[in-house]
Amino acid sequence: MNIGMTLPVMEPGLTRNNLYEWTNQIDKGPWSSIALGERIVFDNPEFISMLSAVAAWTSNVEIISTVSVLSMHDPVLSAKQFATIDMLSEGRLTVGVGVGGRQEDYEAIGSDWKNHRWKKVSEYSKIMQSIWACEFAHDIGPKTVQAKGPKILAGAIGPKALSMSADYASGIAGFSFNADINEISDAAVRAREAFSIKGMKEPRIVTSFWFAIGKDSRLQMQSHLKRYLAWMGKEIAENLAANAGFCGSIEDLAKLIKQVKECGVDDLLLVPTSKDLKQVIEIEDIL
Repeated sequence: MNIGMTLPVMEPGLTRNNLYEWTNQIDKGPWSSIALGERIVFDNPEFISMLSAVAAWTSNVEIISTVSVLSMHDPVLSAKQFATIDMLSEGRLTVGVGVGGRQEDYEAIGSDWKNHRWKKVSEYSKIMQSIWACEFAHDIGPKTVQAKGPKILAGAIGPKALSMSADYASGIAGFSFNADINEISDAAVRAREAFSIKGMKEPRIVTSFWFAIGKDSRLQMQSHLKRYLAWMGKEIAENLAANAGFCGSIEDLAKLIKQVKECGVDDLLLVPTSKDLKQVIEIEDIL
């Protein structure tokens, strides 16, 4: 199983130096990939700009978008942006796509909330793939380093979304809200079944969860999630923050990682709840 690390892009007060140090540490360490996600109405770096910086700053790790809210963007422009990042990274980009869950993000950039559908993600993904394969009505570069463009992972959960994903994605970019091994195992089984029914080859199974390590780990998790989930309302955010993610010792995390591997997951992406790089270095010792 490959293990990747997510950048702390949802933490407040980030500087160029914070992001560069994290990126450099991940690229030179035992990590297989570096990931980051998209959000509009929040104090986080812009998604495409940050992916481009990561592509320029790294040389080794795979770069995974977890995830691009593709249904609120123009697919032709997205294809050109991702092709550029693929070029800058010399073919190390994998594009995770999804519908997102925040109407405010769509509205803030003038996108129609009616596009918040997996049918749109499927349609837009196929447009991007046609551009990368030079099969689109217009010649839109740059030419991707990867033949026919970056691989696509779908952040799909429900049966209909999973079924549609098999038509354009090479795998699934999952997320376990509670870092629950049964939830992770079940998601992997359902993804394989959905792809199998469509006669597709074995999908790449990627999962992820929030983590915090040490004696104050739950306090760290709560501080992060109360802010990150504030759009749900204060009471809901507080209730979810009380139980979500992994909180515990480095030894307990090692046990959980082993359990995830035994589920047949291909990739585990850890999602930090602090911009303190020390926790990343501590995890490297068990990898």
